[in-house]
Amino acid sequence: MAVLYVVSGLILTAVVLLTVFISRLFGILRHGSEHKPGQKGSVSLLVVAGSGGHTTEIIHLMGSLSQSYNPRHYVIADTDKMSEEKIRTFEAEREKSGLPSQFTILRIPRSREVRQSWSSSVLSSLSALMSSVPLVFRLQPDMVLCNGPGTCVPLCAAGLLLGILGLKRVLIVYVESICRVETLSLSGKILYYFSDYFFVQWAPLKDKYPKAIYLGRLV
Repeated sequence: MAVLYVVSGLILTAVVLLTVFISRLFGILRHGSEHKPGQKGSVSLLVVAGSGGHTTEIIHLMGSLSQSYNPRHYVIADTDKMSEEKIRTFEAEREKSGLPSQFTILRIPRSREVRQSWSSSVLSSLSALMSSVPLVFRLQPDMVLCNGPGTCVPLCAAGLLLGILGLKRVLIVYVESICRVETLSLSGKILYYFSDYFFVQWAPLKDKYPKAIYLGRLV
């Protein structure tokens, strides 16, 4: 009988915690667009860069942002060999033009490699999440900006967790890649439901996903 009471208590506690978690998540998603970081100063920005075209696109986006987005924390996958050089070149050019260049480059495990099986990607995604949570909790950015690499999903999840725990509200801004004309990427399909602002660059996607914001080509 005592064991039954303990098990019942554990189940009840789990249900209460899950209910609180879902309620907090719903509240954050419902009122996310009302959150305006940077009204009293600079915006601490976490930028998720992927390999190849993703990094090129995100750097184009960064070039259109004001100097208020500072400091900038770039996060790339630990197997990414090209993005760091592109980022450093971009930041060096900013510094030459007289703009503040306060940035860091950080690495986490890649969520999913190209052609990696779905079964093994579960473990690699968990590894990426375990690295993302302490990283995001340490940086506590005002905003996460991403455009599709798989690495962005665990980082956005960590940002949401900050808000759910009441530590800090993190704005999540997702810009779908220009190459996505009629269908969203896997990251886009996931973050469509959790981002505060979700941008697409082709009208057919706006028709399919009414929450999306279409302003034409952004990169």
